[in-house]
Amino acid sequence: MSVLDIVHYGNPILKNPCKQFDSFSSIDTILENMFDSMYEADGIGLAANQIGLDMQLFIVDISHTDEAEDVHVFINSSIVKSYDDEEFFQEGCLSLPGIALDVLRPKKVILKYQTPDQKWHEDKFEGLLARAIQHEIDHLNGVFIIDRVTKQEKSKYKNDLKSLASKSKQKMAESLKNKGLFL
Repeated sequence: MSVLDIVHYGNPILKNPCKQFDSFSSIDTILENMFDSMYEADGIGLAANQIGLDMQLFIVDISHTDEAEDVHVFINSSIVKSYDDEEFFQEGCLSLPGIALDVLRPKKVILKYQTPDQKWHEDKFEGLLARAIQHEIDHLNGVFIIDRVTKQEKSKYKNDLKSLASKSKQKMAESLKNKGLFL
């Protein structure tokens, strides 16, 4: 079990769509690391690219609410239907620390996905779980909550975003240097 660093805004892995997941032989280790990292950061959801893994995998745990009792693992998922009933809800993001925005999303979605046993499912989700699913799928497609608000709203966080991007670039450069690669 390992707590991995959360990748922040500015790291290129967060802006690119993730590749299909096919590493089922190592799924247990990946999931342990993801859950440990998410809990350490006090999150309710985490996409694989938020810990530097380029794969279509995310987790959600809202078991602390009345909406769900279990944790959820979604692999190679896609939303097959979004319902018209939308609502604004304030969302934060582990990759955008300190930023919370009112994001408009459908209250219900139908999701097609795989589970760690490699079986395919298609289920309807609603409420906070549906919102978390949409948020994490956005991550896997290179979309941030900041991309879902008006330019005016986004401009309020211009300095925060520049600072996060700068820190992210610095961290990547240090990581490469430690591996013997210099920029």
